[in-house]
Amino acid sequence: MIQKLLIANRGEIACRIIRTAREMDIATVAVYSDADAKALHVRSADEAVHIGPSPAAESYLVGEKIIAAAKETGAEAIHPGYGFLSENAGFAQAVIDAGLIWVGPKPSSIEAMGLKDAAKKLMREAGVPVTPGYEGEDQSVERLKKEADAIGYPVLIKAVAGGGGKGMRKVDAAADFEAALESCRREAKASFSNDEVLLEKWITSPRHIEVQVFGDSHGNVVHLFERDCSLQRRHQKVIEEAPAPGMDEATREEICAAAVRAAKAVDYEGAGTIEFIADASEGLRADRIFFMEMNTRLQVEHPVTEEITGVDLVEWQLRVASGEAIPLKQEELSINGWAIEARLYAEDPAGGFLPSTGTLDHFDLGVEGRIEIGVEEGDRISPFYDPMVAKLVVWGEGRGEAIDQLADLAESVEIWPVKTNAAFIANCLRDEDFEEANLDTGFIEAKIDSLVSSDEADDQIWQCAADLIALAEAEEHEDLPIGLRLNAPGMLAATLTHKGATRTVSAASTEIDGFATGFVDPARAVVFAGGQSFVFERQSRGTGTGAAGDGAILAPMPGKVIAVDVAKGQAVTTGQRLMVLEAMKMEHALTAPFDGTVNELSASEGAQVQVEAVLCVVEPVEE
Repeated sequence: MIQKLLIANRGEIACRIIRTAREMDIATVAVYSDADAKALHVRSADEAVHIGPSPAAESYLVGEKIIAAAKETGAEAIHPGYGFLSENAGFAQAVIDAGLIWVGPKPSSIEAMGLKDAAKKLMREAGVPVTPGYEGEDQSVERLKKEADAIGYPVLIKAVAGGGGKGMRKVDAAADFEAALESCRREAKASFSNDEVLLEKWITSPRHIEVQVFGDSHGNVVHLFERDCSLQRRHQKVIEEAPAPGMDEATREEICAAAVRAAKAVDYEGAGTIEFIADASEGLRADRIFFMEMNTRLQVEHPVTEEITGVDLVEWQLRVASGEAIPLKQEELSINGWAIEARLYAEDPAGGFLPSTGTLDHFDLGVEGRIEIGVEEGDRISPFYDPMVAKLVVWGEGRGEAIDQLADLAESVEIWPVKTNAAFIANCLRDEDFEEANLDTGFIEAKIDSLVSSDEADDQIWQCAADLIALAEAEEHEDLPIGLRLNAPGMLAATLTHKGATRTVSAASTEIDGFATGFVDPARAVVFAGGQSFVFERQSRGTGTGAAGDGAILAPMPGKVIAVDVAKGQAVTTGQRLMVLEAMKMEHALTAPFDGTVNELSASEGAQVQVEAVLCVVEPVEE
């Protein structure tokens, strides 16, 4: 058995591998870039080696540095995780040539499945169903157009070296083919240094079904059943589940057997996934499920397979890489219950799903379910890498139970000031079509407007903010009345600003009813509800007498100061515009919270500012 393992990755998957390695008494070595010097995977490993600057191209993608780190620390094996160098046959071979154990498939297997056109030809020869299309060597525009006409529109153009949704174009009519081909080739050349393409028949009701396979060096190959990964946004998976809804036993047996044939055709060892596209216009049928590609690595969504089979796939990887046989035979594997996983991303759905970076000042994902994380409170979400914060995984006796559990988990996410897609996940899960398994890969795109929650606080959220402040004040000052009632004399009131709107809200109670949670500090109240965070700047606080609070004016979001209307020392009145911040192509006026004087002014016109930056401070008029 391997005694010491280097993980050539970062974040959640590195932490996941470290956890299993520790359970197997295997020592671990982490690698890290400048941006990850204090990352959770670095803190979790037994040793850590710095491998370069923050950009992945100068650190995590430099194989020589990773191999050198393994040699330096005495690690016997390298586990690549997923992404980065995990499907790089050249790196796998370099690891082996260096006398180290590669925790993954043979380089020849990676190579065989690396190009989509060659892989499809190989699969066809192995008796694996393949989507009708063209993978020929003649790449002339004339030949490709002729083949597209023969296949019939709509047709899909795909880069042979593509991945992650890049180098793909759907063409609806012959007149659009040449322009789409040119665009696809341009993107493929830039992304993969290879502009060759293949053509496929466009599937009108596509479901993304994949089968987990596992091989060893003794000639054994098994499958661990299927997953459904149809909920995608821009070809990136969002929610995955196992087993696939609507899959009958006969179809499952046929498609899983095809996956095993595919793995055997490339003499596969280790964990791999055979991805299929299903025409689900008449339900899931074996004669309408076609091979797409093979991922020659561990998948992001592997936990759902682990949950329904009781298998630790990372443990299997380490045992097989050490020369052992697969621990279980095919007949010893079975499906138990239902599992669903959601990818929690640091992104802003209401802002066009732009990545959200920054420090996780507040980070609480609850305790229900299986949560795979690569960060903790106080860590920073870097702009250099994939913005996945965590994977939320649940298991239930049936699909409905699992859906309810995961939706509840997503709605309980508390993260601030970084924004996440937690509410978006919950909305997908609560959608009636999802609950009834009316799925295809266009699900999210077709429903996007209803799935993205508004980031504007409603009246109930405003009230929660005032109640949180009342609760905090009551706890801080024991002489204040408890159980405050609306319109009661001496009641607490708070003047709050949210996204440029200011209201004075009276506290209704010092009890929060479970609809929301949150926290209060001298500058703000943050309310968590339905998987979202709502930030309210505290501009005054007191018992109805207008007592002044903190006069710090904070940037509500990252942006550019496009106008400054005041100067230091200037007297201002309540509601007077102080400056204007431009963010997400919108202008946000920041106003004075009360009558007073501009005591500090740190913002200047044209300056770029980060969220929560103090732009100026207004000192209240003394009474």
